[in-house]
Amino acid sequence: FPIDKMIYVVGNEQNYHFQVLSILLDRLGFKWGKDLVHFSYGMVELPNGKMKSREGTVVDADDLMAEMIKDARQTSDELGKFKDMSEEERQEISRIVGLGALKYFILKVDARKNMLFNPEESIDFNGNTGPFIQYTYARIRSIMRKAAAEGIEIPAQLGADAPINEKEIDLIQKMNDFATAVADAGNNYNPAGIANYCYELTKEFNQFYHDYSILNAESEAEKITRLVLAANVAKILKNGMALLGIEVPERM
Repeated sequence: FPIDKMIYVVGNEQNYHFQVLSILLDRLGFKWGKDLVHFSYGMVELPNGKMKSREGTVVDADDLMAEMIKDARQTSDELGKFKDMSEEERQEISRIVGLGALKYFILKVDARKNMLFNPEESIDFNGNTGPFIQYTYARIRSIMRKAAAEGIEIPAQLGADAPINEKEIDLIQKMNDFATAVADAGNNYNPAGIANYCYELTKEFNQFYHDYSILNAESEAEKITRLVLAANVAKILKNGMALLGIEVPERM
């Protein structure tokens, strides 16, 4: 099949093999050999404890995912994230948060580096974690539902005369960086760029939300401005996390 580029996702213990393969293809005159890329990744290690296998070396992926979902359920219960939810919703959100925590914790690190996966740290709802981003998305969606219940129509974009303060400009500039973050991640074969961009945007929004009320803004114009900004932050977070294979819950 004709290809533009073929990427081999193989661990860094095979670095020498692919270096030799590249040299051989070049010496043999296969020009398409230059379009073969070895995406080398480091090993993921687990701390000692219940998630270790009996041999202490290999952990089954299904067991790890099940454990993460279980931890997500327990942590969410303890923090009161499941208030007024059915059992079915609790199970689904636990799945989304547990798998999101696992994926994000691994993807936020440069794939070429070895890393220690810490289950407890990954499930934290604060800091550079998947659940922190997921919860912020769910919080924004909650604001959108409240706005809809009040009969507020949110335009797709801001008008030229929309009132904007300095913090809102900072938020807009951060959102504007999304396309660059995605392009850089693709060019560098480094999804960590997208993960960390989502975290930075989440931090920026949470600081903004801490400083300024959205639904209780002083004027109707300010309220609409902030709702438009919040809606676009949610859209970017959802798209960014989707590029990492991570779902975001509509409510928590």
